[in-house]
Amino acid sequence: MASDLSVILPRVLIVSRRSLRKNKFVDFVGEYHLDLIVSYGAVPVIVPRVRGVHMLLESFEPIHGVLLCEGEDIDPSLYEEAEASGLSPEELEEIKRVHASDTAIDREKDSIELSLAKLCLERNIPYLGICRGSQVLNVACGGTLYQDIDKELSKKCPEGERVAHIDYDNYDGHRHVVEVVENTPLSDWFRESLEPENMKILVNSYHHQGVKKLAQRFVPMAFAPDGLIEGFYDPDAYNPEEGKFIMGLQFHPERMRKPDSDEFDYPGCPSAYQEFVKAVIAYQKRLNSSTAVPRSLKLNHEEMEKKRKIILRSFSLAKDIYTAGNELDPIKKSELEAGAEFLESNTALSLVQENRLKQMGATVRNGNWYIRKLKLNEERERLAREVMGKMSVEQLSDLLSFYHMMGQICSEVLERKQIDMNC
Repeated sequence: MASDLSVILPRVLIVSRRSLRKNKFVDFVGEYHLDLIVSYGAVPVIVPRVRGVHMLLESFEPIHGVLLCEGEDIDPSLYEEAEASGLSPEELEEIKRVHASDTAIDREKDSIELSLAKLCLERNIPYLGICRGSQVLNVACGGTLYQDIDKELSKKCPEGERVAHIDYDNYDGHRHVVEVVENTPLSDWFRESLEPENMKILVNSYHHQGVKKLAQRFVPMAFAPDGLIEGFYDPDAYNPEEGKFIMGLQFHPERMRKPDSDEFDYPGCPSAYQEFVKAVIAYQKRLNSSTAVPRSLKLNHEEMEKKRKIILRSFSLAKDIYTAGNELDPIKKSELEAGAEFLESNTALSLVQENRLKQMGATVRNGNWYIRKLKLNEERERLAREVMGKMSVEQLSDLLSFYHMMGQICSEVLERKQIDMNC
Protein backbone atom coordinates (compact mmCIF):
# COMPACT_ATOMS: atom_id res chain seq x y z
CA MET A 1 0.00 0.00 0.00
CA ALA A 2 1.35 3.45 -0.92
CA SER A 3 2.41 5.47 2.11
CA ASP A 4 3.06 8.75 0.27
CA LEU A 5 0.45 11.28 1.45
CA SER A 6 0.21 12.78 -2.04
CA VAL A 7 -1.37 9.62 -3.51
CA ILE A 8 -4.15 9.29 -0.90
CA LEU A 9 -7.50 10.28 -2.40
CA PRO A 10 -9.13 13.38 -0.89
CA ARG A 11 -11.76 12.80 1.80
CA VAL A 12 -15.27 14.26 1.67
CA LEU A 13 -17.26 14.08 4.92
CA ILE A 14 -21.00 13.35 4.62
CA VAL A 15 -23.28 13.16 7.66
CA SER A 16 -25.75 10.28 7.67
CA ARG A 17 -29.49 10.58 8.23
CA ARG A 18 -31.26 8.47 10.84
CA SER A 19 -34.26 6.33 9.89
CA LEU A 20 -36.36 3.78 11.77
CA ARG A 21 -36.31 0.37 10.10
CA LYS A 22 -37.59 -2.87 11.65
CA ASN A 23 -37.87 -1.19 15.06
CA LYS A 24 -34.26 0.00 15.10
CA PHE A 25 -32.47 3.14 13.94
CA VAL A 26 -30.45 2.90 10.73
CA ASP A 27 -28.06 5.57 9.42
CA PHE A 28 -27.95 6.11 5.65
CA VAL A 29 -26.73 8.43 2.89
CA GLY A 30 -28.30 8.68 -0.59
CA GLU A 31 -26.30 6.56 -3.04
CA TYR A 32 -26.37 9.15 -5.85
CA HIS A 33 -24.22 11.46 -3.71
CA LEU A 34 -21.70 8.68 -3.06
CA ASP A 35 -21.56 7.60 -6.72
CA LEU A 36 -20.79 11.11 -7.96
CA ILE A 37 -18.18 11.84 -5.30
CA VAL A 38 -16.35 8.59 -6.12
CA SER A 39 -16.68 8.98 -9.89
CA TYR A 40 -14.97 12.37 -9.82
CA GLY A 41 -12.03 11.18 -7.74
CA ALA A 42 -12.72 11.60 -4.01
CA VAL A 43 -13.56 9.25 -1.15
CA PRO A 44 -16.81 9.78 0.80
CA VAL A 45 -16.35 9.40 4.56
CA ILE A 46 -19.68 8.93 6.32
CA VAL A 47 -19.99 10.67 9.68
CA PRO A 48 -22.52 8.71 11.74
CA ARG A 49 -25.39 10.67 13.24
CA VAL A 50 -24.90 9.41 16.78
CA ARG A 51 -24.80 11.16 20.11
CA GLY A 52 -21.65 13.14 20.83
CA VAL A 53 -20.04 12.94 17.37
CA HIS A 54 -20.04 16.75 17.13
CA MET A 55 -17.38 16.68 19.89
CA LEU A 56 -15.21 14.18 17.97
CA LEU A 57 -14.92 15.84 14.57
CA GLU A 58 -11.16 16.29 15.01
CA SER A 59 -10.89 12.52 14.73
CA PHE A 60 -12.11 12.68 11.11
CA GLU A 61 -9.06 14.70 10.00
CA PRO A 62 -7.82 15.29 7.40
CA ILE A 63 -10.98 16.90 6.00
CA HIS A 64 -10.71 17.99 2.37
CA GLY A 65 -14.40 18.69 1.72
CA VAL A 66 -17.85 18.50 3.28
CA LEU A 67 -21.11 17.55 1.54
CA LEU A 68 -24.30 17.96 3.57
CA CYS A 69 -27.60 16.79 2.13
CA GLU A 70 -30.92 15.33 3.30
CA GLY A 71 -32.44 15.48 6.73
CA GLU A 72 -35.19 16.77 8.99
CA ASP A 73 -36.09 20.41 9.64
CA ILE A 74 -33.45 22.45 11.45
CA ASP A 75 -34.40 23.42 14.99
CA PRO A 76 -36.00 26.88 14.55
CA SER A 77 -34.49 28.09 17.82
CA LEU A 78 -31.14 28.06 16.02
CA TYR A 79 -32.17 30.88 13.69
CA GLU A 80 -35.20 32.69 15.12
CA GLU A 81 -37.73 32.71 17.90
CA ALA A 82 -40.81 30.53 17.48
CA GLU A 83 -43.19 33.51 17.36
CA ALA A 84 -41.13 35.31 14.67
CA SER A 85 -42.68 33.13 11.96
CA GLY A 86 -46.14 34.42 12.81
CA LEU A 87 -47.50 30.88 12.75
CA SER A 88 -50.23 29.98 15.22
CA PRO A 89 -50.05 26.82 17.38
CA GLU A 90 -52.79 25.34 15.19
CA GLU A 91 -50.79 26.02 12.03
CA LEU A 92 -47.65 24.51 13.56
CA GLU A 93 -49.62 21.38 14.44
CA GLU A 94 -50.96 21.16 10.90
CA ILE A 95 -47.42 21.47 9.50
CA LYS A 96 -46.28 18.62 11.73
CA ARG A 97 -49.16 16.49 10.52
CA VAL A 98 -48.65 17.20 6.80
CA HIS A 99 -44.85 16.92 6.87
CA ALA A 100 -44.49 14.31 9.60
CA SER A 101 -41.25 12.79 8.21
CA ASP A 102 -39.46 16.15 8.21
CA THR A 103 -40.68 17.97 11.30
CA ALA A 104 -39.17 15.60 13.88
CA ILE A 105 -36.25 17.80 14.94
CA ASP A 106 -32.90 15.98 15.10
CA ARG A 107 -30.75 18.18 17.36
CA GLU A 108 -27.76 15.85 17.21
CA LYS A 109 -27.63 16.09 13.41
CA ASP A 110 -28.09 19.88 13.70
CA SER A 111 -25.12 20.08 16.06
CA ILE A 112 -22.85 17.88 13.92
CA GLU A 113 -23.67 19.65 10.66
CA LEU A 114 -23.50 23.19 12.00
CA SER A 115 -20.11 22.38 13.54
CA LEU A 116 -18.86 21.07 10.18
CA ALA A 117 -20.26 24.06 8.28
CA LYS A 118 -18.54 26.51 10.63
CA LEU A 119 -15.31 24.52 10.37
CA CYS A 120 -15.45 24.83 6.57
CA LEU A 121 -16.07 28.56 6.81
CA GLU A 122 -13.16 29.03 9.23
CA ARG A 123 -10.66 27.00 7.18
CA ASN A 124 -12.08 27.63 3.68
CA ILE A 125 -12.67 23.89 3.24
CA PRO A 126 -14.83 23.19 0.14
CA TYR A 127 -18.51 22.85 1.12
CA LEU A 128 -21.50 21.77 -0.96
CA GLY A 129 -24.93 21.92 0.67
CA ILE A 130 -27.85 20.16 -1.03
CA CYS A 131 -31.43 20.79 0.17
CA ARG A 132 -31.15 20.80 3.99
CA GLY A 133 -27.38 21.25 3.57
CA SER A 134 -27.96 24.63 1.92
CA GLN A 135 -30.20 25.65 4.83
CA VAL A 136 -27.53 24.58 7.35
CA LEU A 137 -24.98 26.74 5.53
CA ASN A 138 -27.28 29.78 5.58
CA VAL A 139 -28.09 29.35 9.27
CA ALA A 140 -24.38 28.86 10.11
CA CYS A 141 -23.71 32.29 8.60
CA GLY A 142 -26.56 34.08 10.39
CA GLY A 143 -29.36 33.62 7.86
CA THR A 144 -32.92 32.50 8.62
CA LEU A 145 -35.49 30.07 7.17
CA TYR A 146 -39.20 29.89 6.45
CA GLN A 147 -40.59 27.29 8.83
CA ASP A 148 -43.22 26.51 6.21
CA ILE A 149 -43.17 28.02 2.72
CA ASP A 150 -46.87 27.43 2.02
CA LYS A 151 -48.03 29.27 5.11
CA GLU A 152 -45.41 32.01 5.26
CA LEU A 153 -44.63 32.77 1.60
CA SER A 154 -47.11 31.20 -0.81
CA LYS A 155 -50.20 32.72 0.82
CA LYS A 156 -48.72 36.19 0.19
CA CYS A 157 -48.12 35.50 -3.52
CA PRO A 158 -50.56 36.08 -6.38
CA GLU A 159 -52.19 32.86 -7.57
CA GLY A 160 -50.02 32.66 -10.72
CA GLU A 161 -46.75 32.91 -8.77
CA ARG A 162 -47.43 30.22 -6.18
CA VAL A 163 -45.18 27.19 -6.31
CA ALA A 164 -45.63 23.64 -5.02
CA HIS A 165 -42.26 22.91 -3.42
CA ILE A 166 -43.19 19.35 -2.54
CA ASP A 167 -45.60 16.81 -4.01
CA TYR A 168 -45.90 13.59 -2.02
CA ASP A 169 -48.04 11.98 -4.74
CA ASN A 170 -45.40 12.57 -7.45
CA TYR A 171 -42.32 12.70 -5.25
CA ASP A 172 -39.43 12.14 -7.69
CA GLY A 173 -41.30 13.27 -10.79
CA HIS A 174 -42.35 16.69 -9.48
CA ARG A 175 -40.63 19.70 -11.07
CA HIS A 176 -41.05 23.47 -10.91
CA VAL A 177 -39.43 26.35 -12.76
CA VAL A 178 -36.48 28.35 -11.44
CA GLU A 179 -34.88 31.37 -13.04
CA VAL A 180 -31.11 31.16 -13.10
CA VAL A 181 -29.10 34.31 -12.36
CA GLU A 182 -26.64 35.27 -15.11
CA ASN A 183 -22.88 35.23 -14.42
CA THR A 184 -23.08 32.68 -11.61
CA PRO A 185 -21.64 29.14 -11.47
CA LEU A 186 -25.16 27.76 -12.00
CA SER A 187 -25.58 29.70 -15.25
CA ASP A 188 -22.19 28.40 -16.43
CA TRP A 189 -23.11 24.79 -15.68
CA PHE A 190 -26.49 24.93 -17.43
CA ARG A 191 -25.34 27.26 -20.24
CA GLU A 192 -26.29 24.96 -23.11
CA SER A 193 -29.79 24.46 -21.65
CA LEU A 194 -30.49 28.19 -21.17
CA GLU A 195 -31.42 30.94 -23.60
CA PRO A 196 -30.46 34.64 -23.24
CA GLU A 197 -34.13 35.62 -23.05
CA ASN A 198 -35.22 32.56 -21.09
CA MET A 199 -32.87 31.74 -18.20
CA LYS A 200 -35.14 29.04 -16.81
CA ILE A 201 -34.82 25.35 -16.02
CA LEU A 202 -37.06 22.83 -14.29
CA VAL A 203 -35.80 21.47 -10.96
CA ASN A 204 -37.02 18.82 -8.55
CA SER A 205 -38.30 19.86 -5.14
CA TYR A 206 -38.61 17.94 -1.86
CA HIS A 207 -38.85 20.64 0.80
CA HIS A 208 -41.41 22.65 2.76
CA GLN A 209 -38.81 25.03 4.24
CA GLY A 210 -36.33 27.36 2.57
CA VAL A 211 -34.15 30.44 2.85
CA LYS A 212 -35.99 33.42 4.30
CA LYS A 213 -33.15 35.90 4.95
CA LEU A 214 -30.01 35.05 3.00
CA ALA A 215 -26.79 35.51 4.99
CA GLN A 216 -24.91 38.62 3.90
CA ARG A 217 -21.87 36.87 2.45
CA PHE A 218 -23.91 34.95 -0.14
CA VAL A 219 -25.21 35.82 -3.62
CA PRO A 220 -28.35 34.15 -5.08
CA MET A 221 -27.97 31.93 -8.14
CA ALA A 222 -31.60 30.99 -8.80
CA PHE A 223 -35.14 32.00 -7.78
CA ALA A 224 -38.48 30.18 -7.87
CA PRO A 225 -41.48 32.17 -9.24
CA ASP A 226 -42.62 32.88 -5.65
CA GLY A 227 -39.27 34.56 -4.93
CA LEU A 228 -37.74 31.72 -2.92
CA ILE A 229 -33.96 31.46 -3.31
CA GLU A 230 -33.15 28.07 -4.87
CA GLY A 231 -29.35 28.36 -4.94
CA PHE A 232 -26.60 30.64 -3.61
CA TYR A 233 -22.82 30.82 -3.26
CA ASP A 234 -20.00 32.90 -1.81
CA PRO A 235 -18.28 34.61 -4.78
CA ASP A 236 -15.23 35.38 -2.63
CA ALA A 237 -14.85 31.69 -1.81
CA TYR A 238 -15.46 30.21 -5.26
CA ASN A 239 -12.57 29.09 -7.42
CA PRO A 240 -12.51 25.29 -7.79
CA GLU A 241 -9.06 25.30 -9.40
CA GLU A 242 -7.68 26.94 -6.25
CA GLY A 243 -9.62 24.72 -3.84
CA LYS A 244 -12.38 27.25 -3.07
CA PHE A 245 -16.04 26.23 -3.08
CA ILE A 246 -18.80 27.38 -0.69
CA MET A 247 -22.29 26.77 -2.13
CA GLY A 248 -25.86 25.76 -1.35
CA LEU A 249 -28.53 24.33 -3.70
CA GLN A 250 -32.11 23.86 -2.50
CA PHE A 251 -32.88 21.33 -5.25
CA HIS A 252 -31.24 17.93 -5.86
CA PRO A 253 -29.31 17.97 -9.17
CA GLU A 254 -28.06 14.42 -8.51
CA ARG A 255 -31.69 13.16 -8.64
CA MET A 256 -32.80 15.17 -11.67
CA ARG A 257 -33.00 12.16 -13.99
CA LYS A 258 -35.39 10.96 -16.65
CA PRO A 259 -38.01 8.37 -15.57
CA ASP A 260 -36.62 4.86 -15.13
CA SER A 261 -33.21 6.03 -16.32
CA ASP A 262 -29.85 7.28 -15.03
CA GLU A 263 -29.80 9.95 -17.74
CA PHE A 264 -29.83 13.47 -16.30
CA ASP A 265 -32.54 15.99 -17.16
CA TYR A 266 -29.82 18.43 -18.27
CA PRO A 267 -26.11 17.97 -19.09
CA GLY A 268 -25.29 20.46 -16.33
CA CYS A 269 -26.89 18.43 -13.51
CA PRO A 270 -23.71 16.68 -12.27
CA SER A 271 -21.56 19.82 -12.62
CA ALA A 272 -22.02 20.90 -9.01
CA TYR A 273 -20.43 17.63 -7.86
CA GLN A 274 -17.74 17.73 -10.53
CA GLU A 275 -16.63 21.26 -9.64
CA PHE A 276 -16.95 20.54 -5.92
CA VAL A 277 -14.64 17.52 -6.16
CA LYS A 278 -12.26 19.57 -8.33
CA ALA A 279 -12.06 22.07 -5.47
CA VAL A 280 -11.63 19.24 -2.94
CA ILE A 281 -8.67 17.81 -4.90
CA ALA A 282 -7.07 21.26 -5.22
CA TYR A 283 -7.60 21.90 -1.51
CA GLN A 284 -5.92 18.60 -0.63
CA LYS A 285 -2.92 19.42 -2.84
CA ARG A 286 -2.59 22.82 -1.20
CA LEU A 287 -2.83 21.21 2.23
CA ASN A 288 -0.27 18.52 1.40
CA SER A 289 2.17 21.01 -0.10
CA SER A 290 2.54 22.66 3.30
CA THR A 291 3.63 19.33 4.83
CA ALA A 292 5.23 17.77 1.75
CA VAL A 293 7.69 14.92 2.36
CA PRO A 294 10.47 14.12 -0.14
CA ARG A 295 9.80 10.86 -1.97
CA SER A 296 11.95 7.99 -0.72
CA LEU A 297 14.75 6.93 -3.03
CA LYS A 298 14.16 3.72 -4.95
CA LEU A 299 17.55 1.95 -4.79
CA ASN A 300 18.61 -1.60 -5.50
CA HIS A 301 20.56 -3.61 -2.91
CA GLU A 302 24.03 -2.54 -4.12
CA GLU A 303 23.07 1.13 -4.27
CA MET A 304 21.52 0.96 -0.79
CA GLU A 305 24.66 -0.67 0.65
CA LYS A 306 26.82 2.01 -0.99
CA LYS A 307 24.58 4.73 0.39
CA ARG A 308 24.70 3.17 3.87
CA LYS A 309 28.52 3.11 3.87
CA ILE A 310 28.67 6.76 2.77
CA ILE A 311 26.31 7.79 5.59
CA LEU A 312 28.28 5.74 8.15
CA ARG A 313 31.55 7.32 6.93
CA SER A 314 29.95 10.74 7.29
CA PHE A 315 28.79 10.05 10.86
CA SER A 316 32.18 8.55 11.80
CA LEU A 317 33.99 11.59 10.47
CA ALA A 318 31.68 13.94 12.36
CA LYS A 319 32.22 11.95 15.59
CA ASP A 320 36.01 12.13 15.21
CA ILE A 321 35.92 15.89 14.65
CA TYR A 322 33.67 16.36 17.69
CA THR A 323 35.69 14.03 20.00
CA ALA A 324 39.15 15.32 19.03
CA GLY A 325 38.07 18.93 18.78
CA ASN A 326 39.87 19.26 15.45
CA GLU A 327 38.95 21.78 12.78
CA LEU A 328 37.14 20.54 9.68
CA ASP A 329 39.43 19.63 6.80
CA PRO A 330 38.00 21.40 3.69
CA ILE A 331 38.77 18.29 1.64
CA LYS A 332 36.51 16.16 3.89
CA LYS A 333 33.65 18.69 4.04
CA SER A 334 31.76 17.02 1.18
CA GLU A 335 31.81 13.71 3.07
CA LEU A 336 29.75 15.27 5.87
CA GLU A 337 26.95 16.38 3.54
CA ALA A 338 25.52 12.84 3.12
CA GLY A 339 24.98 12.54 6.87
CA ALA A 340 23.48 16.01 7.07
CA GLU A 341 20.99 15.22 4.27
CA PHE A 342 20.02 11.96 6.00
CA LEU A 343 19.33 13.74 9.30
CA GLU A 344 17.28 16.47 7.59
CA SER A 345 15.11 14.00 5.67
CA ASN A 346 14.45 11.92 8.79
CA THR A 347 13.62 15.04 10.80
CA ALA A 348 11.02 15.94 8.16
CA LEU A 349 9.56 12.45 8.33
CA SER A 350 9.36 12.56 12.12
CA LEU A 351 7.42 15.82 12.00
CA VAL A 352 4.85 14.31 9.64
CA GLN A 353 4.62 11.17 11.76
CA GLU A 354 4.17 13.34 14.84
CA ASN A 355 1.23 15.18 13.21
CA ARG A 356 -0.40 11.92 12.17
CA LEU A 357 0.04 10.48 15.67
CA LYS A 358 -1.55 13.59 17.15
CA GLN A 359 -4.56 13.16 14.84
CA MET A 360 -4.84 9.46 15.71
CA GLY A 361 -4.43 10.17 19.41
CA ALA A 362 -7.19 12.78 19.26
CA THR A 363 -9.75 9.95 19.13
CA VAL A 364 -8.66 8.63 22.53
CA ARG A 365 -8.29 12.06 24.12
CA ASN A 366 -11.61 13.28 22.76
CA GLY A 367 -13.29 10.02 23.72
CA ASN A 368 -12.29 10.37 27.37
CA TRP A 369 -13.23 14.04 27.41
CA TYR A 370 -16.52 13.27 25.68
CA ILE A 371 -17.49 10.72 28.36
CA ARG A 372 -16.73 13.23 31.13
CA LYS A 373 -18.66 15.91 29.24
CA LEU A 374 -21.71 13.67 28.85
CA LYS A 375 -21.74 12.87 32.55
CA LEU A 376 -21.46 16.57 33.43
CA ASN A 377 -24.23 17.53 30.99
CA GLU A 378 -26.49 14.77 32.30
CA GLU A 379 -26.01 15.99 35.87
CA ARG A 380 -26.71 19.60 34.88
CA GLU A 381 -29.84 18.56 32.98
CA ARG A 382 -31.06 16.51 35.95
CA LEU A 383 -30.59 19.45 38.35
CA ALA A 384 -32.28 21.86 35.92
CA ARG A 385 -35.29 19.57 35.54
CA GLU A 386 -35.49 19.16 39.30
CA VAL A 387 -35.47 22.93 39.89
CA MET A 388 -37.93 23.69 37.08
CA GLY A 389 -40.25 20.95 38.29
CA LYS A 390 -40.76 22.98 41.46
CA MET A 391 -41.50 26.22 39.60
CA SER A 392 -45.00 27.52 38.92
CA VAL A 393 -46.48 27.93 35.43
CA GLU A 394 -46.05 31.72 35.73
CA GLN A 395 -42.39 31.37 36.73
CA LEU A 396 -41.70 29.00 33.85
CA SER A 397 -43.41 31.37 31.40
CA ASP A 398 -41.32 34.28 32.68
CA LEU A 399 -38.15 32.20 32.35
CA LEU A 400 -39.03 31.19 28.80
CA SER A 401 -39.77 34.81 27.84
CA PHE A 402 -36.46 35.90 29.34
CA TYR A 403 -34.46 33.42 27.26
CA HIS A 404 -36.41 34.34 24.12
CA MET A 405 -35.57 38.00 24.76
CA MET A 406 -31.89 37.17 25.36
CA GLY A 407 -31.81 35.12 22.16
CA GLN A 408 -33.26 38.03 20.18
CA ILE A 409 -30.75 40.47 21.67
CA CYS A 410 -27.90 38.06 20.93
CA SER A 411 -29.06 37.70 17.29
CA GLU A 412 -29.30 41.49 16.84
CA VAL A 413 -25.86 42.14 18.35
CA LEU A 414 -24.33 39.31 16.29
CA GLU A 415 -25.89 40.68 13.09
CA ARG A 416 -24.53 44.19 13.82
CA LYS A 417 -21.06 42.78 14.45
CA GLN A 418 -21.17 40.82 11.19
CA ILE A 419 -22.22 43.96 9.30
CA ASP A 420 -19.39 45.92 10.93
CA MET A 421 -16.89 43.22 9.99
CA ASN A 422 -18.00 43.31 6.34
CA CYS A 423 -17.90 47.10 6.09
